[in-house]
Amino acid sequence: MSHPAITLPRLIAHRGLSARAPENTLSAVRAAHAADCHWVELDVQLLGDGTPVIWHDATVKRCSDGRARLKDLDLPRARRLDVGGWFGDEFRGERIATLSEMLGLIDALGLGLNLELKVNRGRSAAALVEEAIPAALDRLSSERLIVSSFNAEALSCARDLAPAARLALGALFEGIPDDWRQRCEALEIYSVHADWKRLSRRGALAVSEAGYPLLCYTANDPAAFAHQWDWGVSSVISDDPSCFEGHLPHDG
Repeated sequence: MSHPAITLPRLIAHRGLSARAPENTLSAVRAAHAADCHWVELDVQLLGDGTPVIWHDATVKRCSDGRARLKDLDLPRARRLDVGGWFGDEFRGERIATLSEMLGLIDALGLGLNLELKVNRGRSAAALVEEAIPAALDRLSSERLIVSSFNAEALSCARDLAPAARLALGALFEGIPDDWRQRCEALEIYSVHADWKRLSRRGALAVSEAGYPLLCYTANDPAAFAHQWDWGVSSVISDDPSCFEGHLPHDG
């Protein structure tokens, strides 16, 4: 099976550098780049008018000064939200980022992107894929992009749009399920992404020995994570990758 020639870093910034800037914002991605992160992980979903935006939750309550459901917002209404002030005064006035804006920034900064297709309850996986995947493929080279999701329909729709040689897909799990390999083979998955707190040695070794890159989210305690590197983990997705400085295994 042919996949893009992706060179994964050991560390990926979760939702941008979300320990130091409001998550999933242009500021968080700029902060990641300034901190010498080479890849970022971000979430994409649709507003009610079909605009793809970089956002995690089904509502805007947690990370803005508003209280609406994302599916009830169009872009002009979403743009009126302050999505930075909740994090700190220096980010007051930050606006929700469209996928187009974010891809432009990532391209300009030369970063790699793990884009998670976030299909919240009641939303269309197919519609999200149709809006997000062509835009991402148009802007970023295949070597700088992994599209991941917990949602099997989203992954299937994404694979229908692009072959494995053009688009690397990541299967997101909490713990590694017993049927992980069948599910990955059916969709020509590139990488497996798992919750580091629910990862077992047996599951991790099965994934790595089968040749799949194994990415673990969201690890922020390098000492507690240390033994998992020996299980074949390829990369850690962290809110603050700098905390792993001095705690990485020696390659080779």
